[in-house]
Amino acid sequence: MANKIPKRSEVRVEDTWNLTDIFPNDEAWLAEYKELQNAPAKVAAHKGKLGESAKNLLVWFEEQDELSVRLTKFYGYASCKSDEDTGNGTYQDFRAKAISTIVAISSAAAFATPEIMAIEEETLDSFYAAEPKLETYRRSLYQIRRRKAHILSPAEEKLLAGAGEMANAPEQIGSVLRDADMTYPDVTDGEGNVHPLTDGTLVPLLMSSDRELRKNTFQTYYKRLGEFRNTIAATLDAQFRQLKFYANARSYSSTIEASLDNTEVPVPVYLNLIEAVHQNLPKMYRYVALRKKIMGVDELHMYDVYPPIIPDADIKISFEEAKKTVLEALAVLGEDYTALLRQGFENRWIDIYENVGKRGGAYSSGNSYPHPYVLLNHKDNLDSMFTLAHEMGHALHSYHSCKYQPTNTADYVIFVAEVASTCNEVLLMRYLLNKTTDKKQRAYLINHFLDQFKGTVYRQTMFAEFELTMGKMTEQNETLTADALCEKYHALNKLYFGEDMISDDEIALEWARIPHFFYNYYVFQYATGFSAAVAIANRILKEGAPAVADYKKFLSGGSSADPISLLKIAGVDMSTPDPVNSALELFGSLVDELETLI
Repeated sequence: MANKIPKRSEVRVEDTWNLTDIFPNDEAWLAEYKELQNAPAKVAAHKGKLGESAKNLLVWFEEQDELSVRLTKFYGYASCKSDEDTGNGTYQDFRAKAISTIVAISSAAAFATPEIMAIEEETLDSFYAAEPKLETYRRSLYQIRRRKAHILSPAEEKLLAGAGEMANAPEQIGSVLRDADMTYPDVTDGEGNVHPLTDGTLVPLLMSSDRELRKNTFQTYYKRLGEFRNTIAATLDAQFRQLKFYANARSYSSTIEASLDNTEVPVPVYLNLIEAVHQNLPKMYRYVALRKKIMGVDELHMYDVYPPIIPDADIKISFEEAKKTVLEALAVLGEDYTALLRQGFENRWIDIYENVGKRGGAYSSGNSYPHPYVLLNHKDNLDSMFTLAHEMGHALHSYHSCKYQPTNTADYVIFVAEVASTCNEVLLMRYLLNKTTDKKQRAYLINHFLDQFKGTVYRQTMFAEFELTMGKMTEQNETLTADALCEKYHALNKLYFGEDMISDDEIALEWARIPHFFYNYYVFQYATGFSAAVAIANRILKEGAPAVADYKKFLSGGSSADPISLLKIAGVDMSTPDPVNSALELFGSLVDELETLI
């Protein structure tokens, strides 16, 4: 059998992340776990005292900062360890212990928000005067107090905090099902060779030039996934019911309003994205028609979406080569930025290759104490090189925010999370295009860029629209059954891909493989982030140093301002649909150029 996936114990140490930077060993983590069991009592000791004096309030925030860093490291170690092999019961237990500890501490701290809310404005002003160090926490105090209409009594807040562990269950169950329990039959290519099929190999197999392999992969994967369609639908139903519970409990009109209010993103930003993409669907239809023409097929199927459409231009890119190219492409961001990249590459911030049981996909942990960690499932191809640039964009965004912001505003919100990562991708693509004169290679790269637009703006907006539909169904007391979800997803797929694409029956089940539907209205930010990133990258390449300086101010901003304001620092106004429309104008022009190159 080709391409055997190794067990975790068979992976070279050099290709794994070095978690000893967080804790030297499991025993040290367990010692911290024991120590943290005392934290709820220490937190609760502040109850009833926060509004008594400026000093009490300052001590509370300073202790919360210290505890926040400890919990970030504590959970980060357990989470990374459990993701190395999701079938390893020891580290699944670590993760469960970490979540339980965080929930217990959150429950003990539930009194704080109502107490802070109850402080009179005049009193709070006098606190700032009495304790100038409280200025560090002015933003945090505003964040708490601005949501006064949605904060409950101390007893009710404690009850909601205590329910957090149960609320996390749908995502955790879905993750274990997908990553640990779900296995797939092997698939064969057109020559009869056998290939292992996993969540990690699915997309690489669908990128193959062998159409028989793609078709077998597509049909085998969804046939197997379909055997669990009702279970996965039930976990999504539970997810949206808990979102509805929390939204109702906090007097929000909808689950999306509750979610977006957490990050100060106006709901119209979400709706404007969907509307702008709908208006630009004809550009997507042109791309689909061009793909069908170039591939020379009578029918274009959903298993024809991933392969490069420029023949014989695909190249193998090792991880070492990918690192070198990413460093060269991002040199426009300055030596200080590339020095941090090298530090991450050389000091094992990254877990590189797939192994049996490893969590699929890729992510940056966001844990920047002492530094970020990145999980990859690297394949030696162009897509994986872009994934490296993407995740290191996240990592260095976290690094900058944690370095330049006080602890309480170091954690940026998810709306801006995808900007830095995607800006890296856009800069990488522009670098590759600028140094490529060969027509075939240029066409190959443009196709890859178009596929980024398709996958990030169009596809993620389709996901966002589907997620909005699930939220509305739940709010109307409809059950998210597998049949209902398949019907609605299939209709959306037809709308977004158009008549030149055969929306195969199997694709109606695609919702069942998307973990981001458990992330609470997360996916739309891939599309808004990509649009913002295109604008920022264009400004950096056009203006140079001034744009880079503004961009680094944004990277260092954490949550020191609302996300719309932070992006304005970098020169982008996401309160309007202009960045989305501008990005999709570029998409249309790239479709035009590709037509001239083939």
